[in-house]
Amino acid sequence: MALARIARANLRRSGRAFGSYRCEKDMFNEGGCTGRFSLPSSYINFKSGGKFSHVPRTMENNYMNSSMRGISGTPYHQFPSASTQRVMEEPESDLECDQPRYAGLEATKPGEKPRVVVLGTGWAACRFLKGLNTRIYDVVCISPRNHMVFTPLLASTCVGTLEFRSVAEPVSRIQDALAKDPNSYFFLASCTGIDTDKHEVYCEAVNNGGLPREPYQFKVAYDKLVIAAGSEPLTFGIKGVQEHAFFLREVNHAQEIRKRLLLNLMLSENPGISEEEKKRLLHCVVIGGGPTGVEFSGELSDFITRDVHERYTHVKDYIHVTLIEANEILSSFDVSLRQYATKHLTKSGVHLMRGVVKEVHPKSLVLSDGTEVPYGLLVWSTGVGPSEFVKKLNLPKSPGGRIGVDEWLRVPSVEDVFALGDCAGFLEQTGRPVLPALAQVAEREGKFLVELFNKIGKQNGGKALSAEGMPLGDPFVYRHLGSMASVGRYKALVDLRQSKDAKGLSLAGFTSWLIWRSAYLTRVVSWRNRFYVAVNWATTLVFGRDNTRIG
Repeated sequence: MALARIARANLRRSGRAFGSYRCEKDMFNEGGCTGRFSLPSSYINFKSGGKFSHVPRTMENNYMNSSMRGISGTPYHQFPSASTQRVMEEPESDLECDQPRYAGLEATKPGEKPRVVVLGTGWAACRFLKGLNTRIYDVVCISPRNHMVFTPLLASTCVGTLEFRSVAEPVSRIQDALAKDPNSYFFLASCTGIDTDKHEVYCEAVNNGGLPREPYQFKVAYDKLVIAAGSEPLTFGIKGVQEHAFFLREVNHAQEIRKRLLLNLMLSENPGISEEEKKRLLHCVVIGGGPTGVEFSGELSDFITRDVHERYTHVKDYIHVTLIEANEILSSFDVSLRQYATKHLTKSGVHLMRGVVKEVHPKSLVLSDGTEVPYGLLVWSTGVGPSEFVKKLNLPKSPGGRIGVDEWLRVPSVEDVFALGDCAGFLEQTGRPVLPALAQVAEREGKFLVELFNKIGKQNGGKALSAEGMPLGDPFVYRHLGSMASVGRYKALVDLRQSKDAKGLSLAGFTSWLIWRSAYLTRVVSWRNRFYVAVNWATTLVFGRDNTRIG
């Protein structure tokens, strides 16, 4: 009992600050440091299972601590001494519960460069990373993927027009400081929580069973935080979509679509397959008539016309594409362009249907009017919305559920936190509309914010809480440059109007297709990938698309 009282007194005296810890030796851990910390009530914890909880202040723990290269490491297990076990077994109501100490990067010290933490590797994050002055800042990028995806050309990879590597750019090539600078890092992990009071983010490494413990969690302290966590496909809560449909947002999505498409083509040639089953296997259904859905449908029709008819002659008459849209396809484009796209897709063999999906089954979907549509491949492209991570953050929200920002992309109620891209939107009180989730919006926001960071960094405003009252210059203003979409067979649409209701130049046809290809070729991030894309296009033109199924 006396030992227990002494232990409780030591626990009380050791303080409340997260990361404060003291060294003691016991017979089983000679020379080891036992660490103690507590999390404030404002700590946000987002668990990978989708549950979100606040960690109570009373949860504290003792763990060993080790460190190297500025990263404090904490082994997962500590072997307690016999006396420690006695204290732990004592059922005292005032003995506090324990919480493990996170390994990670501690706060920067005076004389060190301020640290910018970027969450995400999408358009906004990578444009920001590309322009950040690393002579002023250290940068840490945290994302579950180590590359940026050039999404406008992603549909072309599904049918072999382009190779997958042509649309993926490693983030360390975009900002080489992540690979070269001693205090800049890329962490392959997901952010699970943010403590805006302590200026810390909490992360969980990508799980593949190769780390000493699963889940592997760590923290990173920041001076400035940039949230560019992107968005997730909208499913509208429709039953069966997550389980049976393919999305088209990532390279691995395109890989899975390609594998399923080629698999269905080959399986349909097997003997004994009924006519009805061949039609189902080779029925490709696309849900959503936006640019992604239309471009994918156009690529599929090209693939069918040129490649399937030559290389799968036994089943060429069974494969067809259906595009289902609740309203009009390409609703943001000029009316004349929408009409052109409708006629062209229909002529190319794409069946356009009006309807709303009610539920999705493994081999068919049901529309709201009761129509059942069998499919072999289902691609879901109905827009994007806030991710679960963004929804659970205790930050102000804009209309639609995105993180709310002001005219300088700051999150108003907290210090040193900025948000941009698909996960952010202007707050209602700014009087500005929430911008569409487009690549050009994200890229322009990234360019604006990195110029702002470089400006305040030169004025010694990079450290935490040091930019308060500093003039930020003109606010962010977005001007739409226009929209483009390919519809297949060397045809495309170019809409150069600045808004849906404005007047401007609209083009359709082969000339537009040349503009579309030229524009995207110049927008590809690196010269390496521009070379890949140009070579892939030339190879496809001469030799056709590759129909090898790997995996």
